[in-house]
Amino acid sequence: MSTLLIAATAACGSSADTDGSAPTSSASSSSGPSSTAASAGATPSTTTTSATAITIDAFAYTTPASVPPGAMVSVTNADAEAHTVTADDGGAFDVTILPGATAVFTAPTTPGSYAFSCLLHGNMHGVLVVQ
Repeated sequence: MSTLLIAATAACGSSADTDGSAPTSSASSSSGPSSTAASAGATPSTTTTSATAITIDAFAYTTPASVPPGAMVSVTNADAEAHTVTADDGGAFDVTILPGATAVFTAPTTPGSYAFSCLLHGNMHGVLVVQ
């Protein structure tokens, strides 16, 4: 049981003395890149997987062929203006991406094709295929 306790606390960033004393906590920080997301439903992201990434460049979306249901989809905005990725029907997703930033949203869990647009620029449209 003692080994399990040590393994469990070590996995949480804590350590326990072998004499049974209370675990101590240690905090660490990362010096990796960070980004900003400007929406309640968005999560800042520092990691992007091209299979689940949407890119905005020159006021146009580049989307993956498809994403799995419930996948984390990153959206990178290479433009100098803010954009949104907003599902046209049903509120399946809505994220605002500041200039030069990346945001993440969760793809719908129901397979299908989800049309989306930018609420700030009516000429921007795309489709997210969930399968």
